[in-house]
Amino acid sequence: MGDYQCPYCGEAYYVIKDVQRQMGDNMRFVFRNFPLTTIHPYAEPAAEAAEAAGAQGKFWEMHDYLYEHQSELDPEQLIAPGTILRLDVRRYAEDLIRHAYAERIREDILSGVLSGVTGTPTFFINGVRHDGLYDFDTLVRAINAHLKQRAA
Repeated sequence: MGDYQCPYCGEAYYVIKDVQRQMGDNMRFVFRNFPLTTIHPYAEPAAEAAEAAGAQGKFWEMHDYLYEHQSELDPEQLIAPGTILRLDVRRYAEDLIRHAYAERIREDILSGVLSGVTGTPTFFINGVRHDGLYDFDTLVRAINAHLKQRAA
């Protein structure tokens, strides 16, 4: 679970990219929104931007853009990536203005809370919360351990 404005999530983003390259088809990465709005005021608008882009088939492109441009998450700055990613900008902007995906984000948050998430980033491996470090080596070992368990 992640927060687009969280600096730790920003660091973890690059680690996960490396883990994905290493693991290839042995790993499926799923992202759930957990904006910590009391300390990251732009996290929820950024999550809405990702979901709005996802409605146009560009969730992962927007996800990557947001983490690679964490200093540009002010709601007024969130229109630019819609143009860069060649979204239907009018639809995208309307979705942002009317908070079309706010309920979806609330569902992610509730799911996280029910799963014991209290901060970001939080990782789950095969449905089990990973409470260890999230550096490259630790995550690869943890994923491989779950793969071995699953194969047994």
